[in-house]
Amino acid sequence: MIDATPLLRLYARRRRRTLAVEDAVVAQEAQLHGLLRQAEATPFGRAHGFERIRTVAEFQARVPVRAYEDFWRDWWQKPFPHLANVTWPGAIPFFAVTSGTSSGRTKYIPISEAMMRANRRAALDILVHHIAHRPQSRALGGRIFMLGGSTALKEEAPGIRSGDLSGIAVARTPFWARPLAFPPREVALMEDWDAKIAACIKDAAAADIRVISGTPSWLQILFDRQAAAADLPALAQALYPNLELLVHGGVNFQPYRARFDSFLAGSHAELREVYPASEGFIAMADEGAGDGLRLLADNGLFFEFVPVEELGSSAPRRFWLADIETGVEYAILVTSCAGLWAYLLGDTVRFVSRRPPRLLVTGRTSYMMSAFGEHLIEREIEDAMTKAAAAVGADVSDFAMGALFPERPGETGRHLVIVEFARTATAAQLAGFASKLDAGLAMLNDDYRTHRAGGTGMGAPLIEAVPAGFFADWMKSRGRLGGQNKVPRVINDAGLFAELRRVAGAALNRHPRESGDPS
Repeated sequence: MIDATPLLRLYARRRRRTLAVEDAVVAQEAQLHGLLRQAEATPFGRAHGFERIRTVAEFQARVPVRAYEDFWRDWWQKPFPHLANVTWPGAIPFFAVTSGTSSGRTKYIPISEAMMRANRRAALDILVHHIAHRPQSRALGGRIFMLGGSTALKEEAPGIRSGDLSGIAVARTPFWARPLAFPPREVALMEDWDAKIAACIKDAAAADIRVISGTPSWLQILFDRQAAAADLPALAQALYPNLELLVHGGVNFQPYRARFDSFLAGSHAELREVYPASEGFIAMADEGAGDGLRLLADNGLFFEFVPVEELGSSAPRRFWLADIETGVEYAILVTSCAGLWAYLLGDTVRFVSRRPPRLLVTGRTSYMMSAFGEHLIEREIEDAMTKAAAAVGADVSDFAMGALFPERPGETGRHLVIVEFARTATAAQLAGFASKLDAGLAMLNDDYRTHRAGGTGMGAPLIEAVPAGFFADWMKSRGRLGGQNKVPRVINDAGLFAELRRVAGAALNRHPRESGDPS
């Protein structure tokens, strides 16, 4: 295989020079004007007077904030899947099928040719930042392992297909990149995720993997199974001796950091975080861990930011890069080269710097647990979980939280947290974990502390520890295994949580374990 890294270095030098002098505000203004001009003749553009919009303020006055349901009801449902020239000019050849993880609702996100080009540019930027920090890297001297979900695409109409974003990426892999891609196309196209993992494990040792990319939860499963199959330690230097870069994204990495640090111990590979979405590639780490993710200001997307506390307002204030502030919790809006306009993405972010714009992903707008008025947000829950696990010497592989409502007079409601630990937790660890979690949530959230005072407004959280592999099995049973599919960390849908409890109960009957209750 020809090592393409020298060509990458040439491109990286030019791209880094561009980014070094880039004014992100000017770049974002240019993106918005370009998107408006391209779409002004569409029905959506005419309905909102795109041809008359000259400033960001005029755009915000003419184009209201919309969620997916608004676009689906008002613009996409009737012509679906034929969305050519509806909210974006030209054909929409693909739809990324995704779901609201706390509700399970299926969404069809349009993917245009322009969006696919933007995603490829973003993928190159990941390598650009890697080369800048590891000048001696030979990242393209071997294969790039992309651990995606199902690559099976459904034909919605002639020339129009839908499926997982990773399947769309495989279908449109440029010819020049195919020799670098791992797994081979015939394996990538396997619909059975378990069979695909087994085939990847079989072929990976001889493939000279230099880059691995995926969601931490699925990567963790891959590494554990691969180590078991080869009777090797779950370490990068044993499984992937030439690994240069491990790219992760899609979920909060903090609960996984300890395990991945252990995995990379002794390896010269670096971790690099990215912030991708079906709606577009948002940001990526251009510096070290903890420095925030740099917003992609020049890549087919225009971003706005709404203070989280104003989301319920009929006229929320909308900020953009010219007037955002650091330290404020924002919900992110996306305008894209695939026909999304002031679209509520569903993520919350907080900026750590303005020039260049770098942010931290703090949670989901839908991920609030407030069954009893406690108003817990995802970030608080994940922080408390991580600290509680560290305090008792445990590692959390995954978890989901829901509410247990009172069933008899005199009872109080409480949270049930179904937890999969990396290693079997002892009864003492579970009890300590539950107590530390309760104390951690009370420290992070005033409303939680108030409701827990005296145990009258809300009981202590109950912990159910499920066997290793439980969440992967549950996601598989729902047809949500691999790729961008994520275990819902906060479940407000009563039916979905009841299903999870039923499956967890069956698993616990097969593999009895202790539960933790600090009350």
